[in-house]
Amino acid sequence: MCGIVGYIGKRDVAPLLLEGLQRLEYRGYDSAGIAIHSSGRGGGLKTVKNAGRVRELEDKVPARFAGTCGIAHTRWATHGAPNDTNAHPHLDTQGRVAVVHNGIIDNSGDLRAKLAADGVELVSETDTEVLAHLIARAQAETLEEKVREALRYIEGTYGIAVLHADFPDRIVVARNGSPVVLGIGEKEMFVASDVAALISHTRQVITLDDGEMATIKADDYRTYTTDGSRTAASPTTVEWEAESYDMGGHDTYMHKEIAEQPDAVDRVLRGRIDDRFATVRLGGLNLDARAARGVRRVKILGCGSAYHAGLIGAQLIEELARIPADAEPASEFRYRNAVVDPDTLYIATSQSGETYDTLAAVQELKRKGAMVLGVVNVVGSAIARETDGGVYVHAGPEVCVVSTKCFTNTAVAFALLALHLGRIRDLSVADGKRIIEGLRKLPEQIGEILRDEDRIAKLAADFADAKSMMFVGRVRGFPVAKEASLKLKEVSYIHAEAYPASELKHGPLALIEPAVPTVAIVPTDELLEKNRATLEEIKARSGRILAVAHEEQPKADDTIVVPRNEPELDPVLMGIPLQLLAYHTALALGRDIDKPRNLAKSVTVE
Repeated sequence: MCGIVGYIGKRDVAPLLLEGLQRLEYRGYDSAGIAIHSSGRGGGLKTVKNAGRVRELEDKVPARFAGTCGIAHTRWATHGAPNDTNAHPHLDTQGRVAVVHNGIIDNSGDLRAKLAADGVELVSETDTEVLAHLIARAQAETLEEKVREALRYIEGTYGIAVLHADFPDRIVVARNGSPVVLGIGEKEMFVASDVAALISHTRQVITLDDGEMATIKADDYRTYTTDGSRTAASPTTVEWEAESYDMGGHDTYMHKEIAEQPDAVDRVLRGRIDDRFATVRLGGLNLDARAARGVRRVKILGCGSAYHAGLIGAQLIEELARIPADAEPASEFRYRNAVVDPDTLYIATSQSGETYDTLAAVQELKRKGAMVLGVVNVVGSAIARETDGGVYVHAGPEVCVVSTKCFTNTAVAFALLALHLGRIRDLSVADGKRIIEGLRKLPEQIGEILRDEDRIAKLAADFADAKSMMFVGRVRGFPVAKEASLKLKEVSYIHAEAYPASELKHGPLALIEPAVPTVAIVPTDELLEKNRATLEEIKARSGRILAVAHEEQPKADDTIVVPRNEPELDPVLMGIPLQLLAYHTALALGRDIDKPRNLAKSVTVE
């Protein structure tokens, strides 16, 4: 959620930190701050904090704010209101220690009480401030030992970066459940919570594991565990270029990422199709044919859009591989003491690969001996490292808080996995070739839908005054309806509900009236007439209907016609125009499209 940036080297640190914070704005935040080792007279730490945007923080940074080592942070409020005092970095009473922190300290209430009883004056409402005081009070001699001693008292999640006035040559960082990435430069080092903050300076990175710490100096780094044992972390090369994080001529990142989907889908398919055997090659799966044939059930876990992509994936696996499959929110699964079956294949899906609820579910499954695969976008992310194997979706960097191209690529990745499992089991060569041809058509068909944007924008303008909307779909169409409903809520703030079309008459039909438009997913498949009957029910209650279909629907007030693919793959295409519908509705309402209120890109806390 929150963003961390740090730098130590020879360059003036403040502009670098502010640039890094701007790169992390997409993650969502409400305040920002910066702390540096001052190179001015007397040295020591200097801090500037501000509730609001990074550009407002930049305006507050004084001209004489020089230094070559510092840390910075964008905060998404958990403990305490978004204001200047609660903004990070947090300092101890003497101003000798500065800490930035992502995550939640579960026992912060007890720690605050103990510190207050010892006479410590706590100035903020945050959980993070206790860390600064604990580090300052530690009796150890080195900064590393002081941080390690403080962390022994901490229960919860953290990604932290620490400065100390007595150790101007280093930054100490630590991770437990919240991402921390080191960037290796030429006689300079960086730290961040996301490679987006580093990519314009270095592509050589090290991602810390949970329970791991690091010390970075201008010309050196070392990694070790929280108990002091050295670790042998090796740098990897980030595959994305800095230009991937630019808007590329678009007004918003969301629009850019919707427009990138033909290329993104081509990337997830590239090099994976095996025409000879009418299947696909998924080299990182680590699931041989014998093990695949032994799978009796598939359970997909994810949150938000990843969960919705998992719903599509579960249907694809059932249809193509004939394995019972379902999807469940990871945030629910991890708390319900689920029965873990040795014959069940578990799949964790996450755009960032760092979603805390999903990661915690993976860790619990691994503890119980389950086989877990990952379907993620970010190479080297926590879920990618914790799982037994998996599929990268290769969507490229997704900067807008709401997911578009990554959702689509995840659904396509599940289609590849379903085809792979199906061909190992009972899917015929003919059906394998049919699905492959459908997959190959997707990039051009998505492009065809995008070329209809002007018409979709006009339709969206008509929905901008709606107070609530209903989204309905049947079987393959229902996950599309759920994702479309979520997109509209996230980016336009219009209330929306998604229901299976068959469930409409079991209660939600009471909501239908002229002021509540309905978006209906109506593919030309074996359920076409059933879906048309649903449209009749809505029209009988004077409801307005927008259909997403393969042909004009007479009972709908408007129809967005999408190209027809294989029935199993139609959900991939039918979601594209509804991304544009949400985007243009939000645009008509003047919303902050890339940074919706109250939301963060990567949810790394509970």
